[in-house]
Parts: sequence; C-alpha cells; structure tokens
Amino acid sequence: MSVAGRASSRQLPTAAILAIIGLGAFITALDQTVVITALPSVMVDLKVPITQLDRVSWVITSYLLGYTVAMPLIGRFGDVYGYSRVYQAALVVFCIGTGLVAVSPSLEWMVGSRVVQAVGGGATVPIGMALAVTLVPPGRRALALGVVGAAAEAGSMLGPVYGGAIVELLSWRWIFWLNIPQSAVIFVALLWLPSRRNPEARVDYWGGALVVAALAVLSLALSRGDLFTFDSPLPFVMAALGIVLVVALVIVERRVLQPLLSTVFLRSGAFLSANMTQALVGVSLIIAMVTVPLLADTVIGKPPFTGALWLLRMTGAIPLGALLGAVLLGRVGVRPVTVAGLALVAAGMFLASGWDLGIGEPELTIHLVVAGLGFGLVIAPILIQAVTAVTEDYRGTAASLVVVSRMMGMTLGLAALSAWGVQHFQVLTAGLEFPMAEPGETVQSLNARVAEYSSSVNAAGLSLFQNFFRVAGIIALAAVPSALAMRQPLEGDRSSEAKAG
Repeated sequence: MSVAGRASSRQLPTAAILAIIGLGAFITALDQTVVITALPSVMVDLKVPITQLDRVSWVITSYLLGYTVAMPLIGRFGDVYGYSRVYQAALVVFCIGTGLVAVSPSLEWMVGSRVVQAVGGGATVPIGMALAVTLVPPGRRALALGVVGAAAEAGSMLGPVYGGAIVELLSWRWIFWLNIPQSAVIFVALLWLPSRRNPEARVDYWGGALVVAALAVLSLALSRGDLFTFDSPLPFVMAALGIVLVVALVIVERRVLQPLLSTVFLRSGAFLSANMTQALVGVSLIIAMVTVPLLADTVIGKPPFTGALWLLRMTGAIPLGALLGAVLLGRVGVRPVTVAGLALVAAGMFLASGWDLGIGEPELTIHLVVAGLGFGLVIAPILIQAVTAVTEDYRGTAASLVVVSRMMGMTLGLAALSAWGVQHFQVLTAGLEFPMAEPGETVQSLNARVAEYSSSVNAAGLSLFQNFFRVAGIIALAAVPSALAMRQPLEGDRSSEAKAG
C-alpha cells in the first residue's frame, strides 16, 4: 500500500495534525518579517545606496502583496483539489521562490522572487485553517484554529530576531536556504494527512484572475499615503481601476455556475461580520505596531533595539491570547470572547495614550500586554466564525478571505496613519522655528532657546503618538457592533444546517 493510501486509511491524532499545520504557518509567517533585520546586509551585498531606501522597502511590500492577492484563488484550489495536496503544492512554490531569493543578484530580482515566495507562503495559513476545521472534531475546532493563529503570530513576532541571528552567524542568504529543508519536512508529514478531492467542485479561473487583479490594484492604491493627502491623482486612478475590476468581477461571477466569490459569502451575515471585525482589528493592530517603536525611538530617545523590545511586550502576548481565546471559545461562545478581546485592546491603547516621556515599569509592560492579549483573543472566534459560516465546499476560500480582510485593513491603516501623522504633526509644530543665533547673543542664551525648541517639538511628537494610541483604541471599539453580529454556533456547520433544511 502506498503512503497516500495509508494516509487515507487512518487518522492522525489531533496533536500531530496541529503540529504539522502549525509548523507550516509558523515558517511561512516568519518570512513576512524575517528580512527586516537583514535589510542592511542585503543593501550592502546588492550594492543599493542608502539614498534608495524606498526601493528596498519593496522587499517587504512585495511579500505582503503576493501574500494577499493570491489567497482567494489558492483557497478555492484547496476546496476543489484537496487541502493537503494543495498545501504541498504551495510549499513547492514557496521553496522555488525562496531559492530564487537566496541567489538574488539584484534588488529587482529579489523583489520579484519575494512575490513568488509569498504566493506559496500565503496559501499555507488559510489552507491550514481549512485543514484544521476539516480534520479536527467539531468540539476542538476552536482550539485548532487558535493554535494555527498563534503559530502564525509567533512566526511574525520572532521573524526579526531569527533573521538577525542568522545574519550574525552566517549571511542573509542562509535565512532563505534554511526554509527549504524545513518545508521538506512539512511536505513529507502532509503525506499522512488525508486529502479529499471534491469531484463536483470547479475552479472559477476567470473570477480568480479578476480577484487577483482587483486585490493587487486596490492594495497598491490603499498603500499610498497621498490617498489621504490629495497630493497626487495616482491613488484615485488606481482605486477607480480597482472598482472597475470589481464591477467586472460581479458581472462575470453572476454568469458562472460555481463562482469563486459565491453568493454564500454575501448571504451569510456571520461571515460578513467576521470579515468586518477582522479588517478593523487589522487597522488597530498596525497602528499599535508602528506607534510603539516610533514613540520610543523618536520622542523618548531610546535606542532602536529598546523600541523593538517594547513592541515585543505586545506582540509576544498575542500568541498567548490566541490560545486563551481558543480555550474560552468553547465555554462562553464567539461574541463574548471577541468583545472581551476588543475591550482589552481599547483599554491597552487608551492607557498607552496617557504615557509621558518618563514612562517606565510596570505600567509599560502592563499596558502593552493587555493590548496584546486582546489582539490574540479575537483570532480564534473570528476565524471559526468565518470558516464555519459557509458551506463545507467553500471553507478554503472563506479562510483566505478573512486573512485578506486583515491584510487590507493593515494596508489601509498604515497609509492613513502615515498621511494623517505627517499632517497632524505639521499642525502641532506650526509656528515653531528652529532658533538661529542673533547678533550679540550669548552661547548660553542660544542653547536655552534650542533646548526650549527641542522640548516643544518633543511635546508635539508625544501628543501625536498619544493620539495614535487613542485612534487605535477607538477603532477597536468601532469593531464591537460587527463582533456582536457574529452569532454562528460553534458546533454548528452551515453545510449541515443546509442539509437539514
């Protein structure tokens, strides 16, 4: 009997299934952030001058773009051809992209290779979620999704530390070479998981192409800060093109027997509520993640590594919150856990909005850990809500779309934060002029005026970042109504409900 035959004839323990899926989510999420600490080495090796940092940022942006746009189509591949085998195919694509990144002779080559890498890596999280829901008994699905979510969050959190360690010991290229044997282990392990192909399901390739194009254009439009400052017509042109593509998608999908974006998504209030909540959480999360290290570095005057350690207090609590949310979910239900998580996020952010230049322990850790636990608590209920609110043959697509919602929220939040931050800072510093030496002025007098100017600028910066924290808290509270609309029963399954009906 073949390995595949043996896999289909027996079921692995739940712990083994989650270990395989969680490891895959961890490794691919690691690559979202692993390159951050390696960028200086990449710039030196690829001969990119410091004046071209905007080009270098595409090493990160390209991965996020590829990670986002391909998810819905690949999720549908899983629904049709079997989650385990599509997961394996995604790992192959991930490894091809990883190898291409590792041998990069130029920055342009590296950016293009990161897109290929992200297409494969981005598939592992939603396909892993669908696998977890399919293979794990209903009573343990919440815990399973919590584990997958925690693994992905842990990967993103540890990425910069892991990347820095590899660069220190070997070189930046080994960050990517090491992905290949790790992915090979997961590939082999997946042979022991059943892969059930749906012979009646079909892939809507025209719809998939339009979804990819629309998400790519809209993501690029939302990523531009001048969307909010009106300094350039380009983001509005791109947004208009994205809307045209969405309209074309609607027209095409109405004529397809099995559309990629089935009407089951639009008819499910639970699914729509989960995605709305997820998008708002993404906005709040990116604001918090950007604000904490920037405040520490630019206003309070801490070294960059200290700012990273501050942020680690929050991001390190997210995986713990994800596991806690999964445990609580089976006892109290979707809405209480989600609302509690959003309340903790808001509380942590509002507490952080009261920080001054002398912020220290234990307030610093308490406030950030509270927010991190809140961000983690909402992971499992949102995922279980989205994946179980649709029919069984669209679980992969549903898991993909809920991840896309978070990424789009983060993209929009980052662009809005950048644009509003610059504008608001200019308002706060209006009337402040750098003091120049006046005829006959003593050095002591000039130094006193410079010190006063620096103090005023720091005060303006502190006020700006305090407002950022308040905005993050307000957005978390704004997600409460959509969270309250999530009412899908944990043990229920829309497919079983449909069959019963």
